[in-house]
Amino acid sequence: MSHQQVNLTKLREMAEKVIEHGSSGLSSVPERFEEIDIGHLVEELRVYQTELEIQNQELNSAQSKISTALEQYRALFENLPLPGIILDSRGFIVEANRQACTFIGLRQNTALQHRSALQLFDQDSRSQIYQVLHDRTNLAPQILNLLGVKVGVAQTIPCDVHVIHLHEESEEDMRTLLVLVDQSTEVSLRESEYHLETIIKNEPECINILDAQGLLIQMNPAGLAMIEADALAQVAGRLFLDFVAPEYRSAYANLHRQVLAGQPVQMRYEIVGLKGRRRWMETHAVPMQAHGELALLAVTRDISERKLAEEKIQLAASVFSTSREGILITSADGAIIDVNDAFTQITGYSRDDAMGQNPRMLSSGKQDKVVYEALWHSLITTGYWFGELWNRHKNGEMYAENLSISAVRDADGITRHYVGLFSDITSTKMHAQQMERIAHYDALTGLPNRVLLSDRLQLAMAQTQRRGQQLAVAFLDLDGFKAVNDKQGHEAGDQLLVALANHMKRALRDGDTLARLGGDEFVAVLVDLADVNACQPLLSRLLAAAAQQIHYGDHQLQVSASLGVTFYPQSEDIDADQLLRQADQAMYQAKLAGKNRYHIFDAHQDSSIRGHHENVEDIRRAICAEEFVLYYQPKVNMRTGEVIGAEALIRWQHPEKGLLLPAAFLPVIEDHPLAVTLGTWVIDTALTQLETWHAAGLNIAISVNVCARQLQQTDFVQYLSDILAAHPNVQPADLELEVLETSALEDLEHVSNVIKGCQDIGVKFALDDFGTGYSSLTYLKRLPVSSLKIDQSFVHDMLVDPDDLAIVEGVLSLATAFYRHAIAEGVETIEHGRLLLQFGCELAQGYGIARPMPAHKIVDWTATWTPDPSWVDLVLVNRDDLSVLYAGVQHRAWVTAMEKCLKGGQETPAPLNHLRSRLGLWLEGKGHAQYNGQPAFQAIKQWCDHVHLQTKELCQLQASARISEALTRLAALQELTDTLLEQVNLLVQENRTKV
Repeated sequence: MSHQQVNLTKLREMAEKVIEHGSSGLSSVPERFEEIDIGHLVEELRVYQTELEIQNQELNSAQSKISTALEQYRALFENLPLPGIILDSRGFIVEANRQACTFIGLRQNTALQHRSALQLFDQDSRSQIYQVLHDRTNLAPQILNLLGVKVGVAQTIPCDVHVIHLHEESEEDMRTLLVLVDQSTEVSLRESEYHLETIIKNEPECINILDAQGLLIQMNPAGLAMIEADALAQVAGRLFLDFVAPEYRSAYANLHRQVLAGQPVQMRYEIVGLKGRRRWMETHAVPMQAHGELALLAVTRDISERKLAEEKIQLAASVFSTSREGILITSADGAIIDVNDAFTQITGYSRDDAMGQNPRMLSSGKQDKVVYEALWHSLITTGYWFGELWNRHKNGEMYAENLSISAVRDADGITRHYVGLFSDITSTKMHAQQMERIAHYDALTGLPNRVLLSDRLQLAMAQTQRRGQQLAVAFLDLDGFKAVNDKQGHEAGDQLLVALANHMKRALRDGDTLARLGGDEFVAVLVDLADVNACQPLLSRLLAAAAQQIHYGDHQLQVSASLGVTFYPQSEDIDADQLLRQADQAMYQAKLAGKNRYHIFDAHQDSSIRGHHENVEDIRRAICAEEFVLYYQPKVNMRTGEVIGAEALIRWQHPEKGLLLPAAFLPVIEDHPLAVTLGTWVIDTALTQLETWHAAGLNIAISVNVCARQLQQTDFVQYLSDILAAHPNVQPADLELEVLETSALEDLEHVSNVIKGCQDIGVKFALDDFGTGYSSLTYLKRLPVSSLKIDQSFVHDMLVDPDDLAIVEGVLSLATAFYRHAIAEGVETIEHGRLLLQFGCELAQGYGIARPMPAHKIVDWTATWTPDPSWVDLVLVNRDDLSVLYAGVQHRAWVTAMEKCLKGGQETPAPLNHLRSRLGLWLEGKGHAQYNGQPAFQAIKQWCDHVHLQTKELCQLQASARISEALTRLAALQELTDTLLEQVNLLVQENRTKV
């Protein structure tokens, strides 16, 4: 910078100070200046002055603009269409425009000045205003929604508050503009919209909107439920016409067009929901604008129930007017308020005649008071009554009606009306009476028939039980009536029946009943009898009445009667039909006894006969139902183990009683044709089973029991030949027929011929249960059987009964003498088999070998069965040593008898005497002669003495009542006896050669 310029700068500074401070500013001017170019300085001053003037002009211009802008701002602020309030930095009101004063309810702007802005807002809004006004970190414009602004005295208006911070150079000079936007109208609108939406959602009727094309835009939940949609999204955008039932779519499309044309329309139609359910709908549709486009607004209600109710009402009205049944409706107090045409036709009273009247105007007086009391009781308690009444027509004639009355109650259960429906059944009643007489009375005699007799008899039986008396049923049949009918003709016979019916009816008392069953059969029921004898005079009068002469033209007709009588009650329960059957049976007994008399039924004898008959019918039913089955019991050779055959044994697989043995049913049909039927079935079934076994490789014979009635059939041999031909795979020799000895002896010659005829075709016979009948050598000689079966009763007890053992020995001897096979039944133990083998009997059957079994088990059993080892090595005892076997049985029998005695079962047996017992006699006789030299024989004699001594001591203990000690000693005696007999048997066996 030049020196001159420096001086000028200094000079300007001084001038500015002078201007700023006046003349006092010159005091600081230096006393001396460097040399200055005055002319140039003056020029500079002028320039500076010019600059100052320019700046002053600019300042004035700026001030003018500011004033103009301020005026414009004030005008804008003042004329702002919204309430505006300016706040200072502290939040106090500086200024408010007219809108603000008017909105808040003040007349002058000054009334708002210097007040805190917080006072303008309600308590809930003040915290938001305060936070915005004092938050200097965020000076951007903000909007506070729905603050409560206090206006007037106690009103608060929701407003949106726009907050605008006006920037200034200093924070203290900051101003804030609040612009209030009244939202009370919009809030009301929103609330209205919310309320409307809530109403629509909860409206039970369907509200829906369709666009101009008929597409579904909106639908409330009730509507969605009606079309069976779960959500609007499921159906939105679909043609609503798709939900309209096909028969109504054309009409609904027309409705849509009319609404779009600006015409409100109402229509009823059916819709079909998404799940197929049909509903009746009633729609009120109007046009509307939706998003600027024309649409259809419909309010639809489900009228399915109303439609059904309307149809019911329509049907009821149709029924009421067209029904052939009379209908009357009364008020709760019984006054008639309406009747239909049928009422007039039936009663003769017109509607005008009946209106306001009580139905009792129809009363005939035929019903007593009790009937109407029961009617009203039923109506009051149940609301319904049904029955028959006799009423009177307007013309005075009576008619019968079928009447039902129903009480009509309101929602509170209070009866408002009664409705009666009735039909004229007079002709039906008259016809029924005629039919009842035909059905219950005999057309010829006018007496009760079988039907009415049954009713009266049952009633009489009930009364007899209550009164503790007796009644008699007399079954009457005319003797000789057929001869009169044949000789004199049916007309004479009818006249005779009518006359006798009247005579017999007069012979009885008023309470008794005489009925005609038909033909010349009558039944009398005699009641109120003190005892059986009380009916005898009545029976005699009946017989006398039936025997009276009847005049018929020039002829005298006369018959007699046979009466069968039974009484009630009896020791067993009995019904009316059974009483009639009993009297009928007794009547036949009276005829057999000579007629013209009465016979009293024997209930005890009939019970036995009836029970037998019922059992026979059960068996007949069982045959038809295929309830009978065959079990099979093997027959074997006990020594060799060979299975020689099987016996077919019938069983009844009863559905209730289980498996029944023959003794439970065969005796019932022993003398009945069913025995032949069942026997035929047994033979056929057994042969079929034999074929099955042969096919499976089991080649055995089969034996079948035949009864006497079968053998008595004249064609039995031919039948047997035919049935064997029907089973070609069975050889006749494989079939053996077993006949009971008692059956064979009933007709020895015939049975003998049948057996011979069967043997001619190859079938063998066995004589079953041999020894139980009147066995004789002559019978055995004349019956050509191949086998004798020893009855199981002898076999069972031969171990303890010497007599049974003797019978077994005798049968075996007869079989040997007559060259017959012998087979023992009832072999139940190993000991049975041993003893039989020792006597020479090898063939046997019984539980000790095998129980009867179903057919399918036989094959496996035969493949696995083996005889007991002790049977295989047994030798036949010679006759000289048989006493040893008898001795064993005798000793066992004595021990058994003593045991029963000690237990109180029988008398005390005598002590065994070794000199008189079979064993003692053998020891002293044949045994001594044959075995005396052997030491074992001497030991046996000592054992025998000891045993006999023990028996004597046991008798003494029993006599002195020392029972407990005797029982203990008895067990020891049993062991001692077994040992003795075992030693004797061993001695005999060791000295014999095996057979």
